[in-house]
Amino acid sequence: MRLLIFTLVLAGITIYVTTRTSSDSTKQEEWIPLFNGNDLADWTPKFTGFPKGENYRSTFRVSDSLLQVSYSEYDTFRNEFGHLFYKTPYSHYRLRAIYRMGLEGTPGGADWAFANNGLMLHCQSVESMGLEQEFPVSIEFQLLGGKGSGERPTGNLCTPGCHVVVGDTLYTTHCTDFYKGPTFHGDQWVEVEALVLGDSVIHHIVEGDTVLSYIKPVIGGELKGLDTTQIIAGTPMTEGYIAIQAESHLTEFKSIELLDLCGCMDKKAKNYKDYYVKDAPERCIY
Repeated sequence: MRLLIFTLVLAGITIYVTTRTSSDSTKQEEWIPLFNGNDLADWTPKFTGFPKGENYRSTFRVSDSLLQVSYSEYDTFRNEFGHLFYKTPYSHYRLRAIYRMGLEGTPGGADWAFANNGLMLHCQSVESMGLEQEFPVSIEFQLLGGKGSGERPTGNLCTPGCHVVVGDTLYTTHCTDFYKGPTFHGDQWVEVEALVLGDSVIHHIVEGDTVLSYIKPVIGGELKGLDTTQIIAGTPMTEGYIAIQAESHLTEFKSIELLDLCGCMDKKAKNYKDYYVKDAPERCIY
């Protein structure tokens, strides 16, 4: 299994290099900007205790072409955990984001929430979130900032309402520290990428380096407010929505973009791309 993951990592690098050097239209990557730089079109907020669509205290906003998770309208944080969901579910893709953390937290925020956000992968839908549910069932590519000293590596993994396999071991703890990756103190911009191939393998990439890989995400574990009649334990997580978090700390995103790896794999079609890894024949255009 380790050999398989390593091979996929190399394959991802090969795709990246060839698509940058070839003029063949079948190799040209068509990245989708999930954040348009102007507004929150195509995104839906959901906060604990509030119905979907209510952007509590304008926490999610756009300022100076940046998507912000802002707490300027809070006097204190009272566990109003929020998530911002993109409109489209995906299964096989590369997700790339450039983010930075603010230097100060919000009064009332937990110590663990300092300089803490996340790219939530394979999320349940916003419609299936319970009113009092704090976190969606999802795989969290954790975005962390340093506290000025010591290690606090970004790109770690948390698993609200699910489990994953690392190597040959099923991990059921909520957050784990599998590696000692880079720690970024201060408010510099950091580029991260997730390579997601259904439930076969997921890679966390920080500044071009693959820092964590795991397989077989599956729904499981307790999650406050979750409707277990809709979200069934033991179900493989093969696709889902993408979300970002609001956990009490200012976070800014310069860009969030996605390369869909699911598409028409018929070379006779007009929209064939050689980097697709999952066939979607219904999308073919002739």
